[in-house]
Amino acid sequence: MTRRLLAVLAALPFMVAGIAQAEGDPQAGESKSQPCVACHGADGNSGNPEWPNLAGQHEEYLYEQLRHFKDGTRENALMAGQVANLSDQDMQDLAAYYAGGQMEVGETSEEAVELGEQLWRGGIPERDVPSCAGCHGPAGDGMKGAGYPKISGQKATYLAMQLRAYRDGERSGYQNAQIMNGIAAELTDEEIEAVASFAYGLYLEGVE
Repeated sequence: MTRRLLAVLAALPFMVAGIAQAEGDPQAGESKSQPCVACHGADGNSGNPEWPNLAGQHEEYLYEQLRHFKDGTRENALMAGQVANLSDQDMQDLAAYYAGGQMEVGETSEEAVELGEQLWRGGIPERDVPSCAGCHGPAGDGMKGAGYPKISGQKATYLAMQLRAYRDGERSGYQNAQIMNGIAAELTDEEIEAVASFAYGLYLEGVE
């Protein structure tokens, strides 16, 4: 087990205590979701590879990210405008609605399988990079209590963009982002593309 993963595990009790709790109404969230459809799809699965799927994501994670967009912790001009007039209850309701959906099934590109699986299951010990499965789970379902998102089925292009944003320090400012900043800093573009593709098609990799 790498030093970085050990540090993450040691911090888990503090992370769990700090995760924002969402208590939204999914029916209310559905009625408030119309402005989200253009980017994230009618069922929470985006038609644009650069925009994330929201369906089936953890409610707490979705709520936390909406709060980050609203308070500027996570910078995105488009999302800042979308959340500007949302109340805290609106954000909880939207999170509850999308969490109840089903994320689409993706597909890993053939050329990414070997390297992507290696990174997902084993990390890069010589660079102190933990396996992705250590925090996001063998099947990519994440760790709800620790705020680690579900990423199996997530758009590969979007995942690669976020890994680069973590690597470049463009996405930072909160505890779990700081963990990813250190991990992504050790990854090459090739490795980022491979593991993003693997996560997108993780359903098809025989993981239960």
